[in-house]
Amino acid sequence: MPDIHIQREHALGLPEARKLAFRWAEQVEEEFDMECTYEEGKTSDLVSFTRSGVSGTLAVHKNSFELEARLGFLLGAFKDRIEAEIVKNLDALLAKKKAPAKKKA
Repeated sequence: MPDIHIQREHALGLPEARKLAFRWAEQVEEEFDMECTYEEGKTSDLVSFTRSGVSGTLAVHKNSFELEARLGFLLGAFKDRIEAEIVKNLDALLAKKKAPAKKKA
């Protein structure tokens, strides 16, 4: 089975990374009909996600995210497209965190 492995470094710290990962889980539940479970730990968290033909985890650390997904036979043909969509969504969330706060006039 094709596998997807994505790692992104960040400087958010665990509390902010946790918030971002929770938003990511909500987003994939809504957009891709995934079922997600979120397990908080002392030094890292784990988001498990699944739906027909896809299962995986998003490990949340104080300085990185690590996503691993396994695709079923039918979705394996769309691996590149699926991976690109996951990267786009995760990078968009990280970019929002890096954007400077707007000053009030």
